[in-house]
Amino acid sequence: MITRIRPTTYDDLPEVMEIYAIARDFMCRTGNASQWIEGYPSTAYITEEIGAGHSFVCENQDGELVGTFCFIVGEDPTYKKIYKGEWLNSDLYGTVHRIASAGKEKGVAEACFRWCFEQCRNIRVDTHRDNRVMQQILEKLGFTRCGIIYVSNGTERLAYQKVV
Repeated sequence: MITRIRPTTYDDLPEVMEIYAIARDFMCRTGNASQWIEGYPSTAYITEEIGAGHSFVCENQDGELVGTFCFIVGEDPTYKKIYKGEWLNSDLYGTVHRIASAGKEKGVAEACFRWCFEQCRNIRVDTHRDNRVMQQILEKLGFTRCGIIYVSNGTERLAYQKVV
């Protein structure tokens, strides 16, 4: 059970990178082998996110790190243009990126989104077309598929939004 979400510290970095490694392996085993390739996200990238205050960790009741994610309130440059659809609104929003679970607890993604909605009531998120697990989570949580966006490397992502 997730009992606490807090900002990631630099001391958390080795565990966070291990959680991302576990998540990459899980994605490969569930048919999504092309989303986080070549060691993405890198230690340098997550270090930058920690410094910017965008990286968060989830702890269970024993204080173990069981998940991590990125959350940013404000405009995401990759969301400026959406294709084959439209966003639900143009209001201030929060963006969730790189949710990853250590596989020790159920409900990590749901806990992350619940926390994010406490910070901002308008959330956007994107996922890879092959990431069926995340698509199912987003649909279960009531997100609307809004269209397609392209991330900075030019690859396609399915774009979702929910307003509470």
